[in-house]
Amino acid sequence: MFRLTRPSAAELQGWLAAHASLPPPDVPPAPGEVVDHHWVELGRGAAAFERACEALRRWEMFRIGWVELHPADAPIRVGTTVGVLVRVLGLWSLNPCRIVALVEEGGAIERFGFVYRTLPGHAERGEEHFVVEWRHDDDVVAYDLRARSRPAHPLVWLGYPVARVLQRRFARESMRAMARAVSRIGTSAMSRGALAAAYRRTVPPLPRILPVPQVFA
Repeated sequence: MFRLTRPSAAELQGWLAAHASLPPPDVPPAPGEVVDHHWVELGRGAAAFERACEALRRWEMFRIGWVELHPADAPIRVGTTVGVLVRVLGLWSLNPCRIVALVEEGGAIERFGFVYRTLPGHAERGEEHFVVEWRHDDDVVAYDLRARSRPAHPLVWLGYPVARVLQRRFARESMRAMARAVSRIGTSAMSRGALAAAYRRTVPPLPRILPVPQVFA
């Protein structure tokens, strides 16, 4: 849904209720989809993994200014319907999604996260995976973002190059938001003395962001 004005709180509530009653989304792979994969290191060890899981539960990857999640405290569970409100080029775009699967894996690589799919009315058609992982072999904790999509609205088809720029922008800023959140949660959990001691020992490196591969199906 595209509009010139921001929807009111009452409009958002009614819109979410209407989409929550829709049947589960069935979005099988389709010709012409774009597949994106983005990965960023967030830290090392068990404590960093716990902070990353907490950041994901709080939807920190959506705290990037021009994108809003509604409701902001949506529970991470199968069946949760959310609205992604985007402000760009003078337009407001409200996009419904629903969580269809949880990711909870142990073993050599621990993973936590979820998969959501688009519902009718979304500007795109597809699904996205939001996952944090802890690789025990090298102790790396990372945020893994995967998506497949194709336009589902005439305006998106007409402005597809712009849509791709926005998708890549979201991925970059989502990774930075997760890195900030993990760092902030870790800092707030430390005492002032422990923080000072940790700072004297080392200054954490900037997050490592892998290049953005694009595969056309």
